[in-house]
Amino acid sequence: MPLVTLGAVQAEPIYLDLDASVAKTISLIAEAAEKGVQVLGFPEVWVGGYPWPIWTQNAYTSFDFTVKYRATSLSRTSSQMQRIQDACAEHKIFVVLGYSEKEGGSIYMSQAFISPSGTILHNRRKIKPTHVERTLWGEGQSSSLTTVVSTDIGKIGALNCWENLQPLLRYYEYSQGAQIHVAGWPAFPWKSENVGFPYLYNCSGEANYRLSRVVAMEGQMFVICATQVAREERFGVLGLEGMGLFREDDGGFAMIFGPDGTPLIERLPAGEEGILTAQVDLDDILAAKSVCDPVGHYSRPDLLSLNVNMEEAKVVHEKS
Repeated sequence: MPLVTLGAVQAEPIYLDLDASVAKTISLIAEAAEKGVQVLGFPEVWVGGYPWPIWTQNAYTSFDFTVKYRATSLSRTSSQMQRIQDACAEHKIFVVLGYSEKEGGSIYMSQAFISPSGTILHNRRKIKPTHVERTLWGEGQSSSLTTVVSTDIGKIGALNCWENLQPLLRYYEYSQGAQIHVAGWPAFPWKSENVGFPYLYNCSGEANYRLSRVVAMEGQMFVICATQVAREERFGVLGLEGMGLFREDDGGFAMIFGPDGTPLIERLPAGEEGILTAQVDLDDILAAKSVCDPVGHYSRPDLLSLNVNMEEAKVVHEKS
């Protein structure tokens, strides 16, 4: 099988300025193309940025920020999205774009699968936003259970943040035959013990780096772990100043893992921006699958199986 060059974005998003965010996205797509990247993964809600005020402030204090955040989220059918699609076509690159998707009066934590011809092949939404995220974003419906698209490069899948921690959702992705998986993440402090208040280990960069590695091993697929970074100069607007969550430029833990869990490149420093790249051979998946294939020879469907409801839930049912 031909070699494929994968790219993982580690960068700081732009907040409350949609056009500037789109411009930075296009710049990163061009930079990745110059590096020979064929499949590029962006972090969770890259366009929009991760809105830390929903965690660091109460609902009333953060209201001004979240109203502006909604207003500057990205519509899938907008001219701004078309600019990103055109950049994918110009540079002939497949992109999984994490973005805060605006539709009507609601927003969603979405991933757009954009082909090298600039077509959105699939758009999925995080099926269960985490904790206080549910105060801001809506949930994806059954179409978002489809996490994999078939391309000339291979089968490409994606999940948002702790969707990678949901065993049944991961398993359903494996059953769809993903060969390349994009795990999109916000910024996290690398070590939980470095945080200035009681902080769960599973919310650390180290933990979610390791989780991305487990997903690679469990699904026998290449994993593009793409992450945001948090810059100290933005702490004020994000309600992070004096919180003790981040003490300096921090948050990035991007990596590209092989299907046996091997890290394929050196990590960038936690607060540094860049695009990690690795050239891979999808045939390497065969060796990993030969040992363990949890949706094939290493399964016991007579004892354990997964039920999936693909019926779309609707708020309005019209009868003629």
